[in-house]
Amino acid sequence: MSVDVTPLPATTDQLDVLESEAIHVMREVAGEFDRPVILFSGGKDSMLLVHLAHKAFWPAPIPFPVLHVDTGHNFDEVIAFRDAVVERYGLTLEVASVQDYIDDGRLSERADGTRNPLQTTPLLDAIAEHRHDAVFGGGRRDEERARAKERIFSLRTAFGAWEPSRQRPELWNLYNGRHKPGEHVRVFPLSNWTELDVWRYIQREGIDLPTIYYAHTRDVFARDGMWLTSGPWGGPRDGEDVVTKTVRYRTVGDGSCTGAVESTATTLDEVLAEVRESRLTERGATRADDRLSEAAMEDRKKEGYF
Repeated sequence: MSVDVTPLPATTDQLDVLESEAIHVMREVAGEFDRPVILFSGGKDSMLLVHLAHKAFWPAPIPFPVLHVDTGHNFDEVIAFRDAVVERYGLTLEVASVQDYIDDGRLSERADGTRNPLQTTPLLDAIAEHRHDAVFGGGRRDEERARAKERIFSLRTAFGAWEPSRQRPELWNLYNGRHKPGEHVRVFPLSNWTELDVWRYIQREGIDLPTIYYAHTRDVFARDGMWLTSGPWGGPRDGEDVVTKTVRYRTVGDGSCTGAVESTATTLDEVLAEVRESRLTERGATRADDRLSEAAMEDRKKEGYF
């Protein structure tokens, strides 16, 4: 009796599947839309978008500019990293500045000091000014309940609003980018990734990140169960004592509402071990702006937020 010695096909790693899907989405957008842009904050998820776009179109340059909605309350390490990435990949950087809107009276500071909810108007104005018809975002469904409702191609109205009832079915890998003049589509290539997938991929691909994602010593104060750091956004308040802790950031954003977690993880292996053990998403653990109400993120998305 003959024996079949045909080698079995190599198993496909889950990261290969996710990478393939994200690259397919990016190529679909490049073929279907005229003026796409990548939202880029310098954080880990937006860095993945740049890395995936580089792989999707290599050896050609990345065919999209990047757009940063700058609250003016960013961590210095993140802005320095953003600028280094733009230079490394030869990207065109568009900046929508919340501070400019405050300075000329189009927006006003909030009583709580956070500027994250103020990003919506500059974002929508930048999309209109540059006539972007597709906007890549790094949102993932595991982050937050409202983001779990997103399609990969998320239609937005002429006012930038997200209307759940207008979201289209997405069968297999077929995406519908049709939109009326003035409307645009938010595109989320990382929708099906988890935080652990992101970190595993960062390790596999050797992707650089801002240093604040790894453990470092920082002066912080406790507020609402998080460790915040002082900066131009204010704090600490009366009764909030500043202490020195070894911390890292699981996500980056407006410094007034982005908390650090106590950590000794200085390597990717150590970060991965922490993420595996965590029972809270990074936004649930470290983003005060998501705690404003039960539907805080969904309300902001309906107004045009990421």
